[in-house]
This record gives sequence, structure tokens and C-alpha cells, in this order.
Amino acid sequence: MKFFSRRLVKHEDLNPADRLFGGRLLEWIDEEAAIYAACQLSSKRIVTKFMSEINFSAPGELGDVVEFGLGVVAVGNSSITVCCEVRNKESKQTIIGIDRIVFVCVDENGQPQNHGLNIDQVA
Repeated sequence: MKFFSRRLVKHEDLNPADRLFGGRLLEWIDEEAAIYAACQLSSKRIVTKFMSEINFSAPGELGDVVEFGLGVVAVGNSSITVCCEVRNKESKQTIIGIDRIVFVCVDENGQPQNHGLNIDQVA
């Protein structure tokens, strides 16, 4: 798994317990994973179809730099499945792991569209 980008945990990212809000982290993951998937498929027209079980392992705290690791798990006719790990940049402690996030290529009408690639053609 390669770690591609980082975010700084700021005041507006915290929940009432002064920890990184899970909803904010999931928003970041969806965005980062979608960018990664779109780059693998050379397609901008993808939608999030599915996220597997989400396991929060450790909190993110104010001032932490978190980094996003992503990898390709599988490639279907119109889909790509990626995995994601978010960890604390300094300690390398995993904050959250998601085994499968499925994105689907769609046409102008929102219908699944073959992307024409196979697993050997993506990084």
C-alpha cells in the first residue's frame, strides 16, 4: 500500500470529545479514494457504490497529520475496488482501515459503463 496524501487535523474537524470526527474522516476517505480510483481508470465519471466494514482503531487529535494509504483490490467490467488505511503520519498508528471501497464508472445517464481495463493495467 502506498500513502498518497496528508491532511492536518484542525479545530473544525473535531467532535465534542475533541477527537477527529468520524464523519469528517469518512468524507476525506471518500474523496481521496475516488481521486485514486479515477486516476487508475483515467475516468472522472465514477460513483461510490459500497464501503465495507469500517473499523476505527485509534483517535485522531488536534494537530495530527494523517496520511491516506490506498491500493487496488480488484477490477471488474465497470468497477474498481480499492482498500484504504489512514494512519498518524508521525506514529504510523492506524486510525481507520477499510478493506473494500467499490467505485463504478457511469455514463451520462448514471448507468454502469465498461471502463475497458483489467487489473494488470492499473497500479
